[in-house]
Amino acid sequence: MRLEGRRESENVEDRRGMGTGTKIGLGGIGGLIIAGLITLLMGGNLGDVLEQASGMGIQNEGTTQTNFTEEEQQLAQFARIIEASTEDVWSQIFRENGLGEYQPPTLVLYTGSTSTACGQGSKAMGPFYCSGDQNLYIDLSFFQTMQQQLGASGDLAYAYVIAHEVGHHIEYLTGTLQQAHQRMQATSQSNANKYSVRLELMADFYAGVWAHYESRMFGSINDKDLMEAIKCAQVIGDDYLQKRAQGYAVPESFTHGTSEQRMKWFKLGFQTGDVRRATTFQESDATL
Repeated sequence: MRLEGRRESENVEDRRGMGTGTKIGLGGIGGLIIAGLITLLMGGNLGDVLEQASGMGIQNEGTTQTNFTEEEQQLAQFARIIEASTEDVWSQIFRENGLGEYQPPTLVLYTGSTSTACGQGSKAMGPFYCSGDQNLYIDLSFFQTMQQQLGASGDLAYAYVIAHEVGHHIEYLTGTLQQAHQRMQATSQSNANKYSVRLELMADFYAGVWAHYESRMFGSINDKDLMEAIKCAQVIGDDYLQKRAQGYAVPESFTHGTSEQRMKWFKLGFQTGDVRRATTFQESDATL
């Protein structure tokens, strides 16, 4: 992506070095990140992953890091630029579609773990959005884990992660997130999982819409960038992750969607740029 000279968002809270480190017990970060991605990567249930983390023996250790490497600072700048881009893009989309004034979330950068309105966040969980405080949280070391554990890398792949979490914020602003959560609480676990999949695919779609406008407004995305983002969507599909973690997939347990579905909805958002096509709750299971 061409991002030189771009503005950086002021809606960023930098907590890096103020949290606690994470010491991983049985299984290590590699095992947990695969398990955590299945239930939470890009907006899943925080409590489920915290329970997983507890079972794997995560212990917090105090840290006082104040000096960051050049790479860490570059990633922080990158995150601020992408956050700024989502602000510019969604402000324009909201105006064009009569949705009122866009209220951006706060991007929280942290190290190790941090407190949120949704509970204690940990880097082992990956990035997540908390509707309780309308913040999205990311430990930037996740991008390294994403590259090493899943083979997904590149500017647009990393930006897609952030844009997906912003997609959950769009769901919150439009009321979709609250309505889905109410339905999930009043139904069986298998049906709740289906609602979760539809929320995640909608956030993928919104990430694609963001990329469409980002490319149109700034001319920053080329074909190589797009392929990196699509590869990221592929390797975070529930079927891909479950087969990698345990050798087989259990469709009724899917909470984020298959690789095919995640690529489909991201590409649809990118190709159309039309928020009215966010129809994941209107599609049948067969066409989703």
